[in-house]
Amino acid sequence: MFEDFQQKQFKRDDVIINYQIGGSGPPVLMLHGFPQSLAMWAKVAPQLATNFTVICADLRGYGDSGKPTPLPDCANYSFTEMAKDNRGLMQSEGFESFHIIGHDRGARTAHRLAKNHSEAVKTLCVMDIAPTYNMFMSTNHHIAKAYWHWYFLAQPAPFPQTVIAHDPDYFYETCLVGWGAAKLEQFDDQQLAEYRRCWRTRSMIDGSCADYRAAATTDIIDDQADHHVKITCPTLNLYGKDGTMAALFDLPSLWQECCEDLTSKAMPGGHFFVDTVPDQTAQVLNHFLLPHSSEKN
Repeated sequence: MFEDFQQKQFKRDDVIINYQIGGSGPPVLMLHGFPQSLAMWAKVAPQLATNFTVICADLRGYGDSGKPTPLPDCANYSFTEMAKDNRGLMQSEGFESFHIIGHDRGARTAHRLAKNHSEAVKTLCVMDIAPTYNMFMSTNHHIAKAYWHWYFLAQPAPFPQTVIAHDPDYFYETCLVGWGAAKLEQFDDQQLAEYRRCWRTRSMIDGSCADYRAAATTDIIDDQADHHVKITCPTLNLYGKDGTMAALFDLPSLWQECCEDLTSKAMPGGHFFVDTVPDQTAQVLNHFLLPHSSEKN
């Protein structure tokens, strides 16, 4: 799917991070969300690769990256650990600083990376999320009903894994179409086949649950400690104008509180606008990145 890209692997603390790299120019790191893999960027990354060196990585626990046995508090699946994975990956490619784009869980990882390793992040793009701190601290019956999976996936093992493993396609496809303005037929057949290949494995089911358990334990502690710290690099907040997240939160206002230099833009569709309008997504990303990319790394 990634024409002219090379598949590679990076190892950190015995965890393999799978990624695709292509193009030339300033480096851009792209991180997918739940319940997907790096395949979500297959129609966007090549359009950025005409101007940039593009790296698309599978988060630990997802896709073809490693899925370590979760610690009791799942701290090894925290956004802090995922940020370290991807910081190390970029350093292994010779990039000490880079642009970072994240969707869903990838956006939360990118947000944490921009906080913990601010010197490494030239620009940040977060796609269709409210900050993790706000998600937990603002939960009411509307949010709990719409984002029930946060609390289901975080339940103690092996309850959620056992339920999901009974019919992974039914569970994860319900997530794809359940957060606003998307139908299954709007997803590319090849990309959807890749999502299914990965989420049908018990190890990814376990990994995705560990990710959400970490968010409810380790990550919320980290967020409580530094939620007042603002992101200083130029930041782009993209969100689906017809999606659940935009219906629940004033996303531009929330991210304005978190960032010193923010641009917000509503995209057509819902949560998975990267899949449903990839050409428009690539155009918006190029428009944001190019003015900040005059220097080669």
